[in-house]
Amino acid sequence: MLLSDRRTDAVRSLSARLLLSLFLLLMVFFGVTIVALDLVFRDLADRSTRELLDAQVLALISASDVDAHGQITPPANLLDTRFANPGSGLYAEIRSAAGVVLWRSPSATGTGLVFEKAVAQGQRRYEALRTANGAEVEGLSAGIHWELNRNSAADFVFSVASSREPSRAQLARFRGQLFLWFGGLAALLMLSVAALMRRVLAPLRMIADEIRAVEAGTIGKLSSDYPAELAGVTQGLNALLESERSRLERYRNTLGNLAHALKTPIAVMKSVLGERQEPGSRDRILNEQLARMADIVQHQLNRSAAAGGTTLGQAPVAVLPILNELRSALLRVYSNKDIVIRVVCEPTLAFLGDRGDLLELIGNVADNACKYCAGVVTAEARMVAGQPNRISIAVDDDGPGVPDGAQERILERGVRMDESAAGHGLGLSMARDIVAQYRGALAVSNSALGGARFTITLPGIVTEDAR
Repeated sequence: MLLSDRRTDAVRSLSARLLLSLFLLLMVFFGVTIVALDLVFRDLADRSTRELLDAQVLALISASDVDAHGQITPPANLLDTRFANPGSGLYAEIRSAAGVVLWRSPSATGTGLVFEKAVAQGQRRYEALRTANGAEVEGLSAGIHWELNRNSAADFVFSVASSREPSRAQLARFRGQLFLWFGGLAALLMLSVAALMRRVLAPLRMIADEIRAVEAGTIGKLSSDYPAELAGVTQGLNALLESERSRLERYRNTLGNLAHALKTPIAVMKSVLGERQEPGSRDRILNEQLARMADIVQHQLNRSAAAGGTTLGQAPVAVLPILNELRSALLRVYSNKDIVIRVVCEPTLAFLGDRGDLLELIGNVADNACKYCAGVVTAEARMVAGQPNRISIAVDDDGPGVPDGAQERILERGVRMDESAAGHGLGLSMARDIVAQYRGALAVSNSALGGARFTITLPGIVTEDAR
């Protein structure tokens, strides 16, 4: 199984595919080249052999002469010494037109070599011959019309043969060198290409390593130090990673916001169930809180599906009813602290935005104030002086306040100044996110009551039609 996986990885490897393709291409190219060079070399060897035979025939004819008996006999001292050595590989013979052997070189003794008998005058004939022991030789026979004297002439056949063994041995050496050099060249090219591909494909291996690191959680995104051809890929992957990270973060935040927003209605319901009240009054309060919980769930779902924060097409939302609703709920939640919540707001003051956003925003800030106050919380809403279409909502408490330098840090998600107090540190970060959606402002400062002051600036107007 492991071997099969390795083979599969090798086939899927881009480097392996390229090297294999290049190897096959080189084998085809070098194979065709070797065959072509072999054919050229063999043709040259054959030409060289025939040129040698031509020269030897001419030398044989030039050295031959007619003796007193009318026979042609070449003197031995004028011929190639190989004709005098038996088995030297160079053979010669002179025949009459009738095929009678007039002279035969000593080198042809015992070879059993037989030349073509009939060769017409003026013709030249090349032929492949074999000796008695099967050795291949190349032969050339030339028909010559020889004038013996002024009154007579005769036809003769001059034949010369040369062994093919030297040319075959030379061809074998050439082929060996050819395979050696081309094999070495192919190996050198493959090594060079492999090294070049390793360098060229290094960015791809780096991407694979960084993707594994992202999967392992050791890095958050791919680096930007890549060639231009891969920059688009890495940028797209980083955008996808960031989008996925933002989506997961948004889902986590939505779940945390939902849980935090449901905390107050649940606390009110628990408080009502623990008190002795008229059944009708208790049912009304429970139904109100259940309806509020349904609104909160629907509001969070809408926020997770939309960008939020838009003020176009929004009907003005009266601020005072929101403050009074929250005051009633928080007094029930913190009934054990016996706190006082004062609300200061004109009935005509209205918020330009979603009612659920305003309820969640002020509810989180006011809940934080009630949690840390000593006994007094105030919520005051008014128009911002010199800024049309802007309202300010200030929530003060008489608690310990916020330490210097921590005003910005307490707005971060999961941060709490007092770890002993109940909570998860989500309320103020949720408030900051809602304010940011409406391009507003959330400032933390010291309150005149001695505790903290949270000042919220949002889009708003003064109208008699606020609902």
